[in-house]
Amino acid sequence: MRRFNNTFHHLSGFVLVGFSEWPKLEMFLFVIISIFYILTLLGNSAIIFLSRFDPKLHTPMYFFLANLSFLDLCYTSSTVPQMLINIHSHKRSISYVGCIAQLFIFLGLGSSECLLLSVMAFDRYVAICQPLHYTVIMHSRLCQQLATVAWITGFSNSLVQTVLTFLLPHCGQYRVESFFCEVPAMLQLSCVDTWINEVEMYAAVIVIKVIPVGLILFSYINIFRAVVRIQSSEGRMKAFNTCGSHLLVVIMFYGSAISGYAYMAPKSNSAKLKGKLLALFYGLITPMLNPLIYTLRNKDVKRAINKLLGREQEQGWNMA
Repeated sequence: MRRFNNTFHHLSGFVLVGFSEWPKLEMFLFVIISIFYILTLLGNSAIIFLSRFDPKLHTPMYFFLANLSFLDLCYTSSTVPQMLINIHSHKRSISYVGCIAQLFIFLGLGSSECLLLSVMAFDRYVAICQPLHYTVIMHSRLCQQLATVAWITGFSNSLVQTVLTFLLPHCGQYRVESFFCEVPAMLQLSCVDTWINEVEMYAAVIVIKVIPVGLILFSYINIFRAVVRIQSSEGRMKAFNTCGSHLLVVIMFYGSAISGYAYMAPKSNSAKLKGKLLALFYGLITPMLNPLIYTLRNKDVKRAINKLLGREQEQGWNMA
């Protein structure tokens, strides 16, 4: 009870240090982050819209891609608006309840994305390794169940970590060495031993990140074996293009997210800056690039965009 009271006796909130130690960099980042955030909203919204309203995109692959785009929209929106407000106003504060909500939502969405990416790899595995049984295996009910499991598991992990993190006493320390509330930064505020939380966090990393990466590798090893057996060079190229987009997204997301744990307790200013830039990369840059990666070499999405633009042009000519 004493520990609980120590944790909640001060509810005025936290100070998000962010990039305040580098004011020139901060103003430059404000402009760049604003542009990237707008591109993230537009790109992911376009993917959701096309997947919903184009009948030819009503397939398991685009169902999961629409889920990923919606997840990325929420993922960036859970941190970026608050960060832009803090940079512009120089207040850099967030309420206690707001910090809890931000950590829970951001971590839940990030965990869900890890699992969803492994589900998408499984979808590609079935499509290429079991093409004759693809529609039977990947029926709409299974797709919905797999997406639901990814979301529920991700937020269950977030709930456990959020509760454990905010039960720790802070003893008057409320300067968060990040631009948003995240578990590693919050653990640094505690004035007691956090080894239980760290063990739980690394166990969650294994379940949420390492095991899905293993499943993705297993899927792609089998995909590669199946692709090299395809006689047609056009068929091989189509398979590589389809899987290459997903694999690039996986490498960017998992690579930056796992690397961030190397800067969990930075000692020097340069280490702090690297950790914050990594967090910025997987919190904003990757969600912005995902729609571009999936559409640049995707003929189905290009066709849907051209079809949509063609309709709009026809309507404009008819009105004229």
